[in-house]
Amino acid sequence: MQVTLHGFVRLVLGFTLTFLSLYAHAHEVRPALVNLTINEDADYRIHIRLNLEAIIANIGPEHSDTSESVNAGKYDALRALPASELEREFKQFQPRFLEGIQLDADQVRLQPSVIDVQIPGTGDVALARDTVIVLVGTLPSGTRSVTWRWSEAFGANALRVSSSKNEYLYTAYLQQGNSSEPVLLTGVVRQSTWKVFTNYIVIGFAHILPKGLDHILFVVGLFLLSMKMRPLIWQVTSFTVAHSVTLALGILGLVQIPASIVEPLIALSIVYVCVENILSDKLHKWRPVIVFSFGLLHGLGFASVLTEIGLGSTHFITGLVAFNVGIELGQLTVIALCFIAVGIWFRHKDWYRSRITIPASAVIALIGAYWFVERAFL
Repeated sequence: MQVTLHGFVRLVLGFTLTFLSLYAHAHEVRPALVNLTINEDADYRIHIRLNLEAIIANIGPEHSDTSESVNAGKYDALRALPASELEREFKQFQPRFLEGIQLDADQVRLQPSVIDVQIPGTGDVALARDTVIVLVGTLPSGTRSVTWRWSEAFGANALRVSSSKNEYLYTAYLQQGNSSEPVLLTGVVRQSTWKVFTNYIVIGFAHILPKGLDHILFVVGLFLLSMKMRPLIWQVTSFTVAHSVTLALGILGLVQIPASIVEPLIALSIVYVCVENILSDKLHKWRPVIVFSFGLLHGLGFASVLTEIGLGSTHFITGLVAFNVGIELGQLTVIALCFIAVGIWFRHKDWYRSRITIPASAVIALIGAYWFVERAFL
């Protein structure tokens, strides 16, 4: 029986290595970031940051990265185009793009116009590039509310609605072609505190599952050495407290470290945890302290997400707490899945460390090392 289990574990680890190696090179399909600004003169502006190549190639939300799609070849060709040529491709695609955008004013569909397309240079074709598309239009006189919908084929989107005075009106994380709630334009804040709370929980959770592979691997690394729940919870709690601190400081602008520094260090944190798993067969007292230190780094990474989406001052505390709750729920879900996959069945076996902890830690450490080199030097 042990031979069979050993073979099974090797198969699972081999599949994991292959999958994660592909993922490390993947062209990530990220949610679009949509900022809708309503001006006092009833004009509106829509600022959309998105992976344009994925949308043109018809790679939808069913894929976590573009290499999984049958249209991966078209995506790769688009990704290699200079900005000017990709803009020409967008001109041809633009009617379909506008068809996939639905902005309603009191249930009447509007027709926004594209006024600007900002496409970065080609750069590293193995990485997704963010294009910014700006649309404008005018609301009908007396408009009381607006509703936003983004085509299901375009994937998820994080929506923020504000006034020209930067008054927060609404925010939501919309998936599967869901429409926003009607956003009332009379008054400053019309979205309830509870709704804001639940929206930011979803945003935080989604940043771990399925989008936060580096954070997932860090948590899996913690799980591999801690076969008992209590020390594992201590580590996860110290990690949560730490990233909550730097997340708040980052959003407030009190601590600002470039992503070019933070992201490679996050990759190194994964390497460290997994190398320690290989070199040590027990959990040392300093481990929660080390994990706390790494949590400070990860918090700065989380802060970039909220900074891009935007966190209105009216519901700042609510959004911040909810985002952290979502992250924590995502981390606990990862741990639960690990227990279901291997912990419940194998953690008390004599061979657990030699056949699961060490091989899995080695795989994750290699991926973290690759990410460090990619983020620091490529």
